[in-house]
Amino acid sequence: MDETEFWELVDASREAAEGDPEEQADLLVERLLGLDPESVLDFARHFESRYNRAYRWDLWGAAWLLLDGVSDDAFDFFRCWLIGQGREVFEGALHGDPDSLADLLDDFDEEIDGDGEELGYAADEAYEQLTGNVAPDLGIPPAPAEPEGTPVDFENESALAERYPRLWQRFKE
Repeated sequence: MDETEFWELVDASREAAEGDPEEQADLLVERLLGLDPESVLDFARHFESRYNRAYRWDLWGAAWLLLDGVSDDAFDFFRCWLIGQGREVFEGALHGDPDSLADLLDDFDEEIDGDGEELGYAADEAYEQLTGNVAPDLGIPPAPAEPEGTPVDFENESALAERYPRLWQRFKE
């Protein structure tokens, strides 16, 4: 499975779920069950590598503003959700600037958006259903012990407003 096929599966499941992350995870499992086990592992490798790349302080700061505070676990689930938003949003946040999420996200409801925990388990669930076995080690480097970049002071509202002006204006003012 190449990167394009990975993003096509993510996009198709998100569109069919009409943005509901839990429904998206269920639909993603269904789609993955139509593939062979090695393709499911390829999907998992693509997902995990993006999940690890998103372990960054600047992205955590953006999640903090979007969700009005984010614990370690909540940031993990946010990264899964961000991948579930598709290539344009994910790459825009990582390669552009996390503050661009203010423009990239049409609608954002903190009650359902921002938590894609189940998306993180979709490939494992599909692999186990296909093979009866737990997915093996994916053979990719682990996430860094600490987020990449410069730490963000989540308690300093003026620093957050300066660092993320568009997110601050849209979600805090």
